[in-house]
Amino acid sequence: MEFKDYYAILGVKPETPTEEIKRAYRKLARQYHPDVSKEPDAENRFKEINEAWQVLQDEQKRAQYDQVRTGGWQQQAQQQRGPRAHQQYQENHFSQDQSADFSEFFQSIFGGLGGEPGAEYIVRRQNFRGKGQDFHVKMKIPLQVAYQGGEQTLQFQLPSKETKSLKIKIPQGVQDGSQIRLKGQGGEGVGGGAAGDIYIEFEIEPHPFFTLNHKDVHIKLPITPWEAALGASIVVPTLGGNVNLKVAPNSQTGQKMRLKERGMPGTPAGDQYVTLEIHMPKVQSEEEKKLIQEMATKMAFNPRVGLGV
Repeated sequence: MEFKDYYAILGVKPETPTEEIKRAYRKLARQYHPDVSKEPDAENRFKEINEAWQVLQDEQKRAQYDQVRTGGWQQQAQQQRGPRAHQQYQENHFSQDQSADFSEFFQSIFGGLGGEPGAEYIVRRQNFRGKGQDFHVKMKIPLQVAYQGGEQTLQFQLPSKETKSLKIKIPQGVQDGSQIRLKGQGGEGVGGGAAGDIYIEFEIEPHPFFTLNHKDVHIKLPITPWEAALGASIVVPTLGGNVNLKVAPNSQTGQKMRLKERGMPGTPAGDQYVTLEIHMPKVQSEEEKKLIQEMATKMAFNPRVGLGV
């Protein structure tokens, strides 16, 4: 008996919400509808798509299918009952037309149209044990927490609509997109089997002025025209606290400087890159205006000389 991966058939993942699965189903159903599709296998694909949706749209069927899927599929229906018994089961429970609409795999779990629970455990041996469902959860954390580590409470909703709350230890220097596994915190096992796991993927929230590139931290640093022209020692924020940065005379906007090992912790640690941005002050008095005019008169400077104008 062939195993049916209903998630793959609809092009979704096990953690995909039902609403997104519904959109994927509708798109594929339109694409492969036998009345409009020119694909040679459109009718079979359309049946597969409908069968997958029949299972994944229903909370109870989906949970039951997930238990079979994560517990490891074994082709046991024929071993338990033999070909004649399977044929007799179909004759007793479905018309020929009904049976044709659903695969043998579907019927072995749900009893064809889902109205007969008698076939629910065909996929198990008498002592069958299966691992419980794994859950995949995204957890948003501030950049500062990712830098220093710590503990935060995570609340998320299970497929059963129950809300689960866990205290999560966040490793120091955790990277955006990295995962941790909480063993045995997932769905309950089948037939005394082990509980599933929870996989938590960290998503680092945007910061007001820091940006991340793997373990490196980037910041745009505003400086005054005189700091750029004359050079200066400027206080720069880092995730580990403020540091002093020496800006060389005649610095320009876009110039990049590196603060070694001031990025995310690790072995090795990341660096922090500082990009200079020269900000012009607003002229707010006659005295300030005279200073700018004097500078324009005494300093022969044409920033457009490279453009030939």
